[in-house]
Amino acid sequence: MEEHLSALSDWRMWAVLAGVAAAIVFYCWERFALEMVSAAIVGAALLFFQLFGREGDPDAAAFLSGFANPALITIMALLVVGQGVFHTGALDGPTRTLLSMFDVRPKLTIVALFALVFLVSAFLNNTPVVVMFIPILAAIAARMKGSPSAFMMPLSFICIFAGMTTLIGSSTNLLVSDALNDASGEGLSFFDPLYPGVLLAGAGILYITFILPKLLPKRADMESEFTGGTGKQYIAQIEVTPEHPLAGQKPVAGLFPDLQDMTVRMIQRGEQAYLPPFDDIELQNGDLVIVAATRKRLTELLSSRPEFVRGVLRSAGPKDAPTPGERLALTEAVVSPGSRLIGRTIRQIGFRHSVGALVLGVQRRSRMLRARMGEIRLEAGDVLLLFGSADSMKRLRADRDVLLMEWATSDLPDIRKASLARAILLGVILLAATSLLPIVVASILGAVAMIATGCLNVRQAARAFDLKLFMLIGSAFALGEAMDASGAASVIAYGVVATFEPFGPAALLSALFFVVMVLTNVLSNNATAILFTPIAVGAAAQAGVDPYLFALTVLFAANTCFATPIGYQTNLLVMGPGKYKFADFLRAGAPLSILVWLVFTAYVTVSFSLTPSGLG
Repeated sequence: MEEHLSALSDWRMWAVLAGVAAAIVFYCWERFALEMVSAAIVGAALLFFQLFGREGDPDAAAFLSGFANPALITIMALLVVGQGVFHTGALDGPTRTLLSMFDVRPKLTIVALFALVFLVSAFLNNTPVVVMFIPILAAIAARMKGSPSAFMMPLSFICIFAGMTTLIGSSTNLLVSDALNDASGEGLSFFDPLYPGVLLAGAGILYITFILPKLLPKRADMESEFTGGTGKQYIAQIEVTPEHPLAGQKPVAGLFPDLQDMTVRMIQRGEQAYLPPFDDIELQNGDLVIVAATRKRLTELLSSRPEFVRGVLRSAGPKDAPTPGERLALTEAVVSPGSRLIGRTIRQIGFRHSVGALVLGVQRRSRMLRARMGEIRLEAGDVLLLFGSADSMKRLRADRDVLLMEWATSDLPDIRKASLARAILLGVILLAATSLLPIVVASILGAVAMIATGCLNVRQAARAFDLKLFMLIGSAFALGEAMDASGAASVIAYGVVATFEPFGPAALLSALFFVVMVLTNVLSNNATAILFTPIAVGAAAQAGVDPYLFALTVLFAANTCFATPIGYQTNLLVMGPGKYKFADFLRAGAPLSILVWLVFTAYVTVSFSLTPSGLG
């Protein structure tokens, strides 16, 4: 121990600790872009050890190895998989089922959902679980007209707590068990972490339920604020095509089951127009159904079944359909005063031929229309609901006849590849969960499959990469290398042992937990587990206590990574969808970490007062 504490006189160690503190300050300050701060950290570490390095110190390749770390590659690949799932609307079906349950029993649905997350995360890797539930919770937040930030951080935290309860719940647990086996010849069994893990998780879930909501930011999704949130009614046209869901459908009490929350204003069959009520009519191939509906309901309709998309494209006239993988969008445009479109019908204008977009609906404030879409003559101030590729929307910017409301533009899932995307996601989860393939291999194969099958194109896959996450994780590994090489991490660990060993095993365990808990939010949890498990085993030998107790302490503390987004990869995954900032995790997660530490301290204190062997 004296050898390690002698490093206190090494000025390089103090310089590295000052650098770590400065990095955390700059991350929380947010005066500079997070990518810039991360790049500066890596550059500073490389320069420092280039100028003041000693024999045996890591070289540039070691400091940059974080950018090729399997955990980072896994996250990037899973972002591509998640983008494919989102782009194709692959989870829209399960989401609608949960939302229908939510409409009946909202609180029970949310409780059941998070209970399922906890159960699954106890036996599966947390990362794919979070990827799977992010879109579902985002949809629930939209249905509640709330912010997704209310759900994303709790999702990550509950997955972390679940990972504490079994040996395979987290990769950190396996690393601790391996390190314990190397040091003492005996590892942890599958359910060794269960009882204390459930206790810590119970305390954490109470915090997440009653305290965390008061600390989370309420940042609204700007896109949802401006798109589909109003009750404006558009006149839209649906053509019943062969194998269309509406073919052969009869109304029930005057309403068509697949056109809920829509008003059917007219059915055009050849030259004959049918007006409500529609008690004796059966929809046939070639019928034009004229409906009045909100933008939100029309979007949901196009996101439910591919046949609706094909019917809309066909009813707009012949032209090449958007290719699978092409980004589809929905937007609004106003017919400007003096526009050449005034007085012309939608069919005469030919939006689809000129710019590639088609008119999905028309909204006129003065009166409700009852006519075929192609026969509606436009007036100044009419709002057109346009559907097409993102490139076609860009071409409309230069059109002086309409005023494109770009703030009202939103992506629409291309559900024609939804089944493939679901199969790819399920394959990634099964391969990783059953350990048939390492998660990094399964996630890379999944990302490649998303592109190869047309669920995404290369440009969309490239946009899924998050530079913030990439730089943040890479710089975190560089910080870990610097702390390890300078001896800072070892000095802290052995200093804790020397200071608290005289106060008994419970105090030593509590102090060890606190130090590991702090460092796991700065270093990676896996690096912290590998570094501290041998130290903890040595401390157990000095204190004359079963090393298994100290290994469990490291296991739980290394998983207490709530205070920073770099603490755990699921925190990084929810950072974007939840619209969180670095400081949000510090404000909401630091009290949770302190609570877990206090509960663990009380647990070990009571355990050692009841039995000399404590947890054992």
